Amino acid sequence: MRLLLAFILLALPLPPLLAQSADLGPHVAAILKEAPAGTRIGLLVTTLEGAEVLAVAPDQRFIPASNTKMFTTAVAYAHLAALDGAARGTGVVLEGAESRPDVVLLGRGDPRLSSAADCMQTCLAALADAVAARTMRVNDIIGDDRWFPDERWSPGMSWNNIPTRSGTGTSALTLDDNELAVLVRPAAVGAAPTVEELRYFTLDNQALTVPGGEVKIGWWRDPGGFTVRLMGTIGADAPAERLRFGIDNPAHYAAWRLREFLVARGVDVKGRLLTRHRPVLPQDDPAERTGPVAPAPADDGMLATVPASPVAEDVAIINKLSQNLHAELLLRHLGRLAGTGSIAEGWAVMQAVLAQAGMPENGVDLSDGSGMSSYNRITPRAAVTLLGWAARQSWGTAWRESLPVGGRDGTLRRRFAGTALDGRIFAKTGSLNATNTLSGYLLAKSGRTLIFSILSNDCPDGETDKAIAAMDKALLAIAEAN
Repeated sequence: MRLLLAFILLALPLPPLLAQSADLGPHVAAILKEAPAGTRIGLLVTTLEGAEVLAVAPDQRFIPASNTKMFTTAVAYAHLAALDGAARGTGVVLEGAESRPDVVLLGRGDPRLSSAADCMQTCLAALADAVAARTMRVNDIIGDDRWFPDERWSPGMSWNNIPTRSGTGTSALTLDDNELAVLVRPAAVGAAPTVEELRYFTLDNQALTVPGGEVKIGWWRDPGGFTVRLMGTIGADAPAERLRFGIDNPAHYAAWRLREFLVARGVDVKGRLLTRHRPVLPQDDPAERTGPVAPAPADDGMLATVPASPVAEDVAIINKLSQNLHAELLLRHLGRLAGTGSIAEGWAVMQAVLAQAGMPENGVDLSDGSGMSSYNRITPRAAVTLLGWAARQSWGTAWRESLPVGGRDGTLRRRFAGTALDGRIFAKTGSLNATNTLSGYLLAKSGRTLIFSILSNDCPDGETDKAIAAMDKALLAIAEAN
């Protein structure tokens, strides 16, 4: 109810902006100095109408981290009807001899295809059922992700993120968020813990069960490798620890899981596990392309399909949970509207929309859709411009509802709880290495809605909590003064 009231307030006439106290600027500046030495911070606060309330380095460029997702999802909302009308589901095709055909699992960028036992929609099991109903003898199982060019990782993403769920491979054939979850359970003291459900990878278990209940488990997998090395300790009295590993070749993993499903249904699988990828070519960059756009891979003769969920539902997942893979897929879907689904095509679509939004020159320079790239740069003014433009669109309220709410949900569930901004701040978080960002809308003490962006970079290692505390304290002071 409070959240609904907050959005109703956005439309209510309010008195003119309260006069700022002469010391608000110096007060906020003093608060920001509480961030660790060396931290660079930019801040811009405006009214919904665009009047500037407070500015600190508003035109400096910062790594935005997951504030990038605001740009990707807002542009997606501007193209929502076209995206929902595009082919985005997953299907199976039978090829070759009718007596023992190959099974092709064809991905078209559905971010929510699932192999979970309790899956209720967009389920891999439905496709396996369709194959088993047609034939009980198959040859090769082929994962086909040629709907997008093979750009599994965006430029500027740190290589050490590749094995993790945050940096898992992006593919038109996506299953289970392209991550593998396993449970680590303590064994007897002095013995290696047990690891459940690790089938796709090989385990090198160097971890140890120790007395007590403390968990200090670590792991590593070389990018491109299939061996997970488990390290550290887990207390004998500790509960099971869930670990999530990224998948480097999602099309291969999806084909592997489909084979498991078929075997479980009694299908005789004799062939190999294969993949079909499409390499990135100059024609995938609209700035380099000289001929017509390459046609999409043919999907004639589809045996069965699983339709994708509405894009708006996925935008809520992207923004509330800061889901990197889904944001990357959304960028590629934007690129598929009139192009080949490459990162460059997606960015071209975004640039066109951002130009309509009046984005300041050099205010935005993005290399991905999620914010994992260290090449990304935005200014506080660019973020506020985007937020102000979005608020004026017919879809603005629906998009704003996809943002985390302070003290209530998503990545802001624990921030601002019990403060004056509990349930009154709606914003996208961002965190990457030495970067912390927060941009969105807040309801000030007067009831007026303010737009803000606060971006911090270069925070010393291990001190990001202090930077976040200073950022939040500054926003609370601004809300109190207005």
